[in-house]
Amino acid sequence: MYLSPDEYIGEIPKDELVQRLSDAERAVDGLTFNRIVKQGFDNLTEFQQGLVKEAVKKQADFAYNNAELLESPLSGYSISGVSMSFDRSKVLTIGGVTTTNEVYGLLLQTGLCYRGIG
Repeated sequence: MYLSPDEYIGEIPKDELVQRLSDAERAVDGLTFNRIVKQGFDNLTEFQQGLVKEAVKKQADFAYNNAELLESPLSGYSISGVSMSFDRSKVLTIGGVTTTNEVYGLLLQTGLCYRGIG
């Protein structure tokens, strides 16, 4: 795991923590095109490791706090003139992974999200 349950500080209950961190790790792997898997987490620089750990923590928190919305097949919701949807200036979906601009911004700093040939 990129971020162990012992390293995690947040609001996710202990009985859900391992699964939530695992799901967040898979999301990070998707956003980085599995480059972490390919080169190995231990082979990243200390700077990259720190950013990846922070991204996993923030992704796990985001997924936990928005689980009902993320797991819903609806793209929007409206009832009696009140509607609800994600603020696309704060939330984005890349390759099927829904995350926050903050998480993606952390991962961009690692250099592992590059989409070109390199």
